[in-house]
Amino acid sequence: MLTNFLPLQVNQLKDSEAIAFVKSIETIALTTCLSQQPILTTYIHKGCGGTPILLLHGFDSSILEFRHLLPLLAAQNETWAVDLLGNGFTQRLKEIQYSPNTIKLHLYEFWKTLINQPIILIGASMGGATAIDFTLTYPEVVKSLVLINSLGYTCAPTFSKYLFPPFDFLAVEYLRQRHILAFNVGSILPNLDTKILSAIGCAMLHQEMPLWYDAMISYVKSGGYSDLANSISQVDKPTLILWGEADDILPLEDAEKFHQDIANSRLIKLKNCGHAPQIEQPHMTYKHILQYRKHQNF
Repeated sequence: MLTNFLPLQVNQLKDSEAIAFVKSIETIALTTCLSQQPILTTYIHKGCGGTPILLLHGFDSSILEFRHLLPLLAAQNETWAVDLLGNGFTQRLKEIQYSPNTIKLHLYEFWKTLINQPIILIGASMGGATAIDFTLTYPEVVKSLVLINSLGYTCAPTFSKYLFPPFDFLAVEYLRQRHILAFNVGSILPNLDTKILSAIGCAMLHQEMPLWYDAMISYVKSGGYSDLANSISQVDKPTLILWGEADDILPLEDAEKFHQDIANSRLIKLKNCGHAPQIEQPHMTYKHILQYRKHQNF
């Protein structure tokens, strides 16, 4: 059996790379101002040397989305990935209201407790919005940013914060059912690449964690990062923007907006790549991050 704090479904993983990554997951009982009891927080830490890198995953995801990219980065640099509050395999508590603010407070305590030195902060999708918000609040913590198909301009519709039962539950259940449908369909297709099926399995694994529904509903009702767009121009850190040109979730125009609004930024568009370059093109993503890190002397 793999690590006992994970759902039993983790034992169904077939991909050796994913299994090895899961075995590297660690936990810390993190003391925060958000609850009286510590929050069991899941993370991975590999490599040594250089400015520490911290990876932030996307919405309703987990550190498993970095199973290809993190080992590449860790070969050159100390590298961390953490399951954000309300996401991944990090413990969910009923008394916490899940929102960008509580995510940020939890992330700061994680950084302060385990890293406690300036970092290169890499955020993918919603993790990019978290990275921007975190950088603006704690500028002394972040030396540079990498945004991968980042949320920031295109956000959830404002009506989502006004959803009430049972529509809030149904909205969240849709997230789970689309993964289940994709996995079930993929399982019966004779010529489907097994890596695709493994990727779907990894993407849905955290949804079996206790209180997943409660945390997702709470976050959706918070409105998410809908107010972030007007603050993006305040980012003054060196910023690399990586963007899969075939993204079917966030428009390519958002990449141009990031580049225009963040003064010290560089935009690289990745051909034949969708919303998740860290999964679809991990070696190319690693190459660009490494080159940028060397260029910035970090």
